[in-house]
Amino acid sequence: QVQLVESGGGLVQAGGSLRLSCAASGRTFSNYDMAWFRQAPGKERDFVASINWSGDTTVFADTVKGRFTISRDNVKNMVYLQMNSLKPEDTAVYYCAVARRAFVAPQPSEYRDWGQGTQVTVSS
Repeated sequence: QVQLVESGGGLVQAGGSLRLSCAASGRTFSNYDMAWFRQAPGKERDFVASINWSGDTTVFADTVKGRFTISRDNVKNMVYLQMNSLKPEDTAVYYCAVARRAFVAPQPSEYRDWGQGTQVTVSS
């Protein structure tokens, strides 16, 4: 099991930027593909971005493509989500998670070891 702690959320105006961090501990972090999801009030948890174990393959939801980037540091056991050009519709709790195996579909059921989440609020 991997323990995950997200941080970096906050309140930002539309057009602004935030960088989320996910600190991992426990089993060998560098073995796992990772992802960020988000969940707005009353809505399902949605895929945002994923990164493979080595960091050379990334996938983004269409809603964030071109605005968000995902990266990882396997020495520091960290995953990051850089969010630029934020919009009010990006408001949600953001979670990082560990993929159950390689090449999983971008669905919450394919991920495990969820963190507690960090709130991102974008004002208009």
